[in-house]
Amino acid sequence: MQNKRPNPAFYALLIALIFMAVGPITLMMANSFKLDVDIIGGTSGLLFMPTIRNYETALCDVLWYEPAHLDYCSIKFGGAFINSLIIALVSTALTLVIGCMAAYALVRFRFMGRDTVSLTTLMVRMVPAAVLLVPVFGLWNNEFCLDKEGLIGGAIRDTFGGRGDVCLAGTHSGIILIYVAMNLPFVIWILQSFIVQVPRSLEEAARVDGASPFQVFFKVVLPLIKPGLAAAAIFTFRIAWNEYLLASALSDRNTKTVPILIVNNTSEFNVEWGVIMATGMLLAIPPIIFTLFASRQIITGMTAGAVKG
Repeated sequence: MQNKRPNPAFYALLIALIFMAVGPITLMMANSFKLDVDIIGGTSGLLFMPTIRNYETALCDVLWYEPAHLDYCSIKFGGAFINSLIIALVSTALTLVIGCMAAYALVRFRFMGRDTVSLTTLMVRMVPAAVLLVPVFGLWNNEFCLDKEGLIGGAIRDTFGGRGDVCLAGTHSGIILIYVAMNLPFVIWILQSFIVQVPRSLEEAARVDGASPFQVFFKVVLPLIKPGLAAAAIFTFRIAWNEYLLASALSDRNTKTVPILIVNNTSEFNVEWGVIMATGMLLAIPPIIFTLFASRQIITGMTAGAVKG
């Protein structure tokens, strides 16, 4: 049989998809090395004199020298980067721990309403973040607070000063908690499909050898669902790293993340396009690194049982 050559339309579609994926990133990288005059003018294209002034402005609080073109460092990228890293990593870890246990319970244990609970977890994920904004903001600022007249609130007021009441709003914990609740349904749903594929005979053999239920879960099940854990980790980390709406309402000056910092560079009279592009490139680096490490686990898991035939 003669091998049929692929249709030229296939290559045209492939080139178009690559251009759509790489084009915006290339344009953002090029603009990050331009001055605002060149970006607004739009006449230089890809032929221009590159400069690192935008990156110096974005990283002015972490550089070991003072940029000559700055009189005052108004962008605190270092603090926002640390906040984003803490919130994304902790929320991802908590979501995976809770999600994999809940998914295992829904797959292996039999109880009334199991199918309803499994379907409800996915339906909860369909609720948009904008719907959660107002109720979560009210709860985090009013209900989940330590009263300043109480014992704990009074001790905090006497020790650290201030009003004495401590609320979840404006804290890392408040943002992490809502991210865990927002991403948990999808993680449970995606891990269920991986746990179902784990043979029960392996778990039964481990129990016969004297393994406890926790040992069966951590030493037998989890190693076999590494691809699912990696996929869920990529999804959760990217959502927590790039999310803006809830973070803008629940954070303060000490807990704001990088997406909030990027938006704060815009004003009614001035938009620093070069700094925004440079900050966007810096924002994209951690998810790319995290995805590369996690995708290696996906590939390893998919090829673990492959044999040469």
